[in-house]
Amino acid sequence: MTSYPAWTPAPRPGIIPLHPLSFGVILGRSFSALRQNPKVLLGFALVVQTVAILVATAGIVAVGFATFGRLASLRPGTDEFETVLAGSIAISGATALVLSLAAGALGVIVQGVVVSEVAHAVVAEKHTLGGLWHRVKPVAWRLIGYSALVFLIVVVVIGILTAGVVGLAMSVGPAAIVLAIILGLSAIPLSLWLSTKLLLVPSVIVLEQATVFGAVARSWRLTRGRFWPTLGIIVIISMSFGILAQVISVPFSFVTMGLTSVITPTGDPEPGQIIALLVGTLLAQAFVTLIQTIAVIVQSTAGALVYIDCRMRREGLDLDLSSYIDQRDAGIAAPDPYRRNVGRVLDGRWQQPPAYAGAQSGAAYPGQPGYAGPAGYAAPAGYAAPSGYATQPGYAAPVGYQPPTPGEPPAPAPAETSGETPAAPADGPSSTDWTAPGADRA
Repeated sequence: MTSYPAWTPAPRPGIIPLHPLSFGVILGRSFSALRQNPKVLLGFALVVQTVAILVATAGIVAVGFATFGRLASLRPGTDEFETVLAGSIAISGATALVLSLAAGALGVIVQGVVVSEVAHAVVAEKHTLGGLWHRVKPVAWRLIGYSALVFLIVVVVIGILTAGVVGLAMSVGPAAIVLAIILGLSAIPLSLWLSTKLLLVPSVIVLEQATVFGAVARSWRLTRGRFWPTLGIIVIISMSFGILAQVISVPFSFVTMGLTSVITPTGDPEPGQIIALLVGTLLAQAFVTLIQTIAVIVQSTAGALVYIDCRMRREGLDLDLSSYIDQRDAGIAAPDPYRRNVGRVLDGRWQQPPAYAGAQSGAAYPGQPGYAGPAGYAAPAGYAAPSGYATQPGYAAPVGYQPPTPGEPPAPAPAETSGETPAAPADGPSSTDWTAPGADRA
């Protein structure tokens, strides 16, 4: 008895199809990771963002009170007052810089967790926060180091440019204003270009466990040829959340005005304005924090999807992901697909074949009138088609065909036309020499 192989259901698809993604798919599926695992992603990101804002605000306010509070006991205009004022400004600025760097480090950890979630969601896996952190933990300091490096480079460049503009302003005022305007306008395309080329660095660090500079170089290579779609995704998501934040901030101004009129019906402005301002500010900050948290998750998801799309196009990552799903569903321990075949080159895999590209351009294809066959092909010398033989325009005889010699008599008619049975060839029985099963041969 023949046994048929057991039927295995197709693997459950993840948040994206396992083939190169279009612009609309990446943009639309950027919200899929948040919908699939909102408790982990939104909860974790919201807690981290809230803690970062509270710690940074509390630290800046505390240092400001401690430093500028000394000015109350000094007389303005004295040398001591000017010295304390300059020191207070420097200490407060340094504190704000350090706390902003710390908040950015927490933000890049959120990006790493989101990238880990997207990597699992693509192969239809859902993990807890501990499972996601297991992938991010070995490279957490690399993510923080990358964030700190970018922050310091930006600060140094801005400081150098500011010093140059101030120095020029002291000598030539109008030229400094023009230079400042030119630098401000040129910084916009430069920042967009660098943001696009470095978008994949967190994904490379988390999924490939690359070093910081190795991840920068790899992100630069992977985005080659995909710059404009990636830039479009970044701009659309950033503008969408920016407009959303502005739209939400408008109602809170009316809420603040309403609270002021309710709390101070007698017209005394001081206590009502202070309370209304505090309540309105807290509510506005809460909603802005929520929007910023969702924006970080969506932007990180988009970066991870662009990374996966670039690798599927250049390195055939979809093949590794499909193989991983098959082995996992079969109960076989499969290696991490994101760390296999890193850097493999499959150029031209998703390009149009030459015949199809020619048809798109209007060239004739086989079977169509006007097709001339392969380049350089010609019929043998002296060949002429038999009379009455219909050919396609431009048809040529096969290679090696020898036409009959003019005047040669035609071949004799086959034997079956005379009613006689043709003799069997010497090397075997005829094709008509057949005997029914079970009958004896003569």
